[in-house]
Amino acid sequence: MREYNDLVKLAERAAVRAADYLRTAVRPAVHTWTEKSQHDFVTEIDRAAEAMIAEVILRDAPESVIVGEELSPQRVAQGELVWIVDPLDGTTNFLHGYPQYAVSIGCVADGKLVAGVVHDVCRKRTYKATRGGGAFEEDTRLSVSAVTDSRRALIGTGFPFKALKLLHVYLAQFAAVTGAASGIRRAGAAALDLVDVAAGRLDGFWELQLAPWDVAAASPATPRCISGSSI
Repeated sequence: MREYNDLVKLAERAAVRAADYLRTAVRPAVHTWTEKSQHDFVTEIDRAAEAMIAEVILRDAPESVIVGEELSPQRVAQGELVWIVDPLDGTTNFLHGYPQYAVSIGCVADGKLVAGVVHDVCRKRTYKATRGGGAFEEDTRLSVSAVTDSRRALIGTGFPFKALKLLHVYLAQFAAVTGAASGIRRAGAAALDLVDVAAGRLDGFWELQLAPWDVAAASPATPRCISGSSI
């Protein structure tokens, strides 16, 4: 089995390769957007970035299974070494030129999430974490917030735009959190929101019906959900 640090370095190389491409890519015209579902778009840029990630990973770890939102969303993750990839978390932000999107790569070894990398494309910052090894921005160790009083907490969220049938549930949650916390922020890229939790910039985060590729990379850095169970 490969060392966790080797896995995170490989993920970092793949993420940086995709991010370099995204920074040079020209945002496509509106008529070229493909609608995966209501309010959820994908472009050839997403697909090209994911192919680059797969190329880097498979070159160094050919035994890998790669599960990605664009390559194989329906594929069951099986194998000793599985990579869960979102080549462009925050596609809608990217399409509109809103500078909040990321490349997200998580690694599962023998059924356990062991390494993750989130690369903030616009700010050229790389965040990485390994199971039991802490989370880092480049070489600086991150620490979660010390806030314990909800009245002082700044909470991140994401709107359930893929599942509008849950909007009434979300609005009830939003009202409850609004009454309990000092503020709520919604920026549109869950991987970066979770990085902000790991770095202490947000005191918590919640969103409904996120997919594995939305959270896998950041989960080694923020490995507890609100119920206290492991992710």
